[in-house]
Amino acid sequence: MPAFPKAAHEAVRDERLRANLRHATHTIRDKRARAVAELDDWAALREAGKRIKDDTLRHLDTYLLQLEESVTAAGGTVHWAADAAEANRIVTDLVKATGETEVVKVKSMATQEIGLNEHLEAEGIAAYETDLAELIVQLGEDRPSHILVPAIHRNRGEIRDIFREKMGSWGRPAPDGLSDTPAELAEAARLHLREKFLRARVGISGANFMVAETGTLVVVESEGNGRMCLTLPETLISVVGIEKVVPTWRDLEVFLQTLPRSSTAERMNPYTSMWTGTTDGDGPSAFHLVLLDNGRTDALADEVGRQALRCIRCSACLNVCPVYERAGGHAYGSVYPGPIGAILTPQLRGTASEVDASLPYASSLCGACYEVCPVAIDIPEVLVHLRERVAEEGGRGHRLERAAIKAATWVLDHPGALTAGERLASAARKALPKRLPGPGARQWTDHRDLPELPAEPFREWWRKNRT
Repeated sequence: MPAFPKAAHEAVRDERLRANLRHATHTIRDKRARAVAELDDWAALREAGKRIKDDTLRHLDTYLLQLEESVTAAGGTVHWAADAAEANRIVTDLVKATGETEVVKVKSMATQEIGLNEHLEAEGIAAYETDLAELIVQLGEDRPSHILVPAIHRNRGEIRDIFREKMGSWGRPAPDGLSDTPAELAEAARLHLREKFLRARVGISGANFMVAETGTLVVVESEGNGRMCLTLPETLISVVGIEKVVPTWRDLEVFLQTLPRSSTAERMNPYTSMWTGTTDGDGPSAFHLVLLDNGRTDALADEVGRQALRCIRCSACLNVCPVYERAGGHAYGSVYPGPIGAILTPQLRGTASEVDASLPYASSLCGACYEVCPVAIDIPEVLVHLRERVAEEGGRGHRLERAAIKAATWVLDHPGALTAGERLASAARKALPKRLPGPGARQWTDHRDLPELPAEPFREWWRKNRT
């Protein structure tokens, strides 16, 4: 992927994309505002969520060990994955051990982060997404562009065309004469997926929360596909980032109020599925939990940046961000787009690549993201912090900036040189261009006048009039 400025430059020219994003984000954020306004204690819930997350992160090692003990005692098996490669290997080996060549999946940011679907495909295993938006993205050979609504960049007509053209090659084809009405599109997806639910023997999921004291995992969703994947297969494999743990069952009380309102603008999710290990005759007979690090420990070591690990993936920050609304999620070059992606991705992947080094600058620092975050992540603070890190590490633009600052420092330290430069600039002021050179600068001055240089430098005027 190119750096964010280049990718965004291309994205903002797509008028249909901008119209889709504008309609969707404005609709979601307006509904969210009404749902949040119903709670008189929203500010207190927000602060409670922040404190729970911060306390958990301070003692993460303790709670993870407690979680492992609880899951094991309940009949599950815990695996530790230091990075994406190890997580993919673990999951692939577990699927192969069942003898199956296909799996059904619950929507999971963690599995997207590690590229699990692509790895399974390379090993001869078909992974079927069952979330409606993820299904649209998969059938369209596309990439997710939103945390909550991965196909937010598609409109109904585009989705209808994808279903008509691609469903048949993945299983049950779309009905003849399929229209673009939401009810018909949802029914086509339901019929297509039902045969996969009933046939699959292996399910793969993530989790919104993991409770250390009981070993319980929690998935919240709105369509029911998650519950089908979590209950029907014989083997369930959950890949979850280590930051998703909470200490106690009671802590869920806070997040099960704030997450639905901030994400789908609902008082509670239609489906809240919880499972603890395995139970004879009820649900999967084998449960595996893969705890994923993949850069999270490095982020935890950063006293400013670690607050990004509080994130509960509600996507509220995306829906209020003026940059995301215009550029879309693909421009971020990550499965985590928008403001949270701009601070989370560079911490998980580092800032060595061009795209990762550009992400902390993918923001106007307006602060709207902080205002809506249900766990009070100060995203603008982390953005500035990461910009400092990128600047310290260098890079082409920053080397030029440092050279310019160094030259300006020398001139300001030598009054004679400064005076000569000022006189020369004033004498040549009529010959100076009205526009700056270079494509980026030229676009700026196409719509803005450069300030005119005065006929004489300020210090010359001062000596004549204020001596």
